[in-house]
Amino acid sequence: EVHIMQGIYSFVFVLVVFAISDIVAQKTKSIISSMFTCSVVFILAFWLGVPATLFQDSALFSIGAMLITSLLVHMGTLISLEALKAQWKTVLVATAAVIGIALVVLTAGQFLMGRNEALVAAPVIAGGIIAALKMQESMTASGAVNAESLVVFATVLMVMEGFIGYPIASLMLNKEAKRIKSEIKAGTFVPEAKPETAEKKRLFPKTDFDSENFYLAKVALIALLATMASNWLAKIVGYNIIDKNIMSLLLGILFHELGFLESNILHKGSASGLAMAALMSVVFASLSKASPAILLEILPNILIAQGLGVLGYALFAFIVGKLIGVSPWLAIAIGSTANYGFPGTYVVSNEVANAVGDNPEEKKLILDAILPKMLVAGFITVSIASVFLASIVAAFV
Repeated sequence: EVHIMQGIYSFVFVLVVFAISDIVAQKTKSIISSMFTCSVVFILAFWLGVPATLFQDSALFSIGAMLITSLLVHMGTLISLEALKAQWKTVLVATAAVIGIALVVLTAGQFLMGRNEALVAAPVIAGGIIAALKMQESMTASGAVNAESLVVFATVLMVMEGFIGYPIASLMLNKEAKRIKSEIKAGTFVPEAKPETAEKKRLFPKTDFDSENFYLAKVALIALLATMASNWLAKIVGYNIIDKNIMSLLLGILFHELGFLESNILHKGSASGLAMAALMSVVFASLSKASPAILLEILPNILIAQGLGVLGYALFAFIVGKLIGVSPWLAIAIGSTANYGFPGTYVVSNEVANAVGDNPEEKKLILDAILPKMLVAGFITVSIASVFLASIVAAFV
């Protein structure tokens, strides 16, 4: 019974911290991200004597570790290939931004921080939780002398990204919104044509059956299939050619397009909230090792990594944007999504449109011009490209 009570206390403590962090993020319009608040509270809690096994005791750690592939399958259902095709310029600029981060951090970063630090930093700066988890896992398995410090480095680097990314996105989108506004005033602004959304013929016909367990079972089946396919390919080739995380994302997109998986499927299964809480528990568990000494040791590298990351995505996004006719302001804003992803992409776009537009019509025209691009950009950088980058880089650890 003592063990059960310890589990309940831990479970409640973790969820209350997550809730408070969400409130802070909402009140500050995501300038102070929920991830940052969580990390500060958990670090202080561990320093004040909260057991290092907090997340394991809450059972959220075990659930999160098991649900990673299911969450990636779910991510694959969040966007359609039609939307990606319609926003092909955004896809190219966002991909270039991640390549820029990888090239600058993996080259200059090796000299300024060290090889392992650069390997950890590139995918984490390019993405979010999944990339950070992959690099934590790789560093733990590598047996590096400073593996413990590198795992904390990955977590702290991830939670600090919003502080860099949000101001850059806000500034760049502000300039882009003013450019659009001047075109509206001059009568030269032409809204983008909305892509056709004709009903496609699916391999799996739409079913009227609606059950939360039904949706969860489908996600779990595809996650299992992805894990088995990844292992099977590794046995044939003799090398882990497609990581189970990548395979989960790819099969999520594929089975969504075929009609087997519904859009936003974990939400339909009433599981997205708990799944994300569990996943965050896996990431934050490493903070139990974040002693003041380790934090002081990694702080210079955090600043170097963030600076190199911004340089990488701004430069490459700008160049590719110039080549394909995307304004410099919008291109850099697209690149900055690597630092925060959704819901930051949604929040910043709405804030800028409301601030710059003089009337409801103007606000709507500005929002319609920037929001679809920012949503697609965040999906490409955080959900797709960074997961690929993490899987490639992990092979060199």
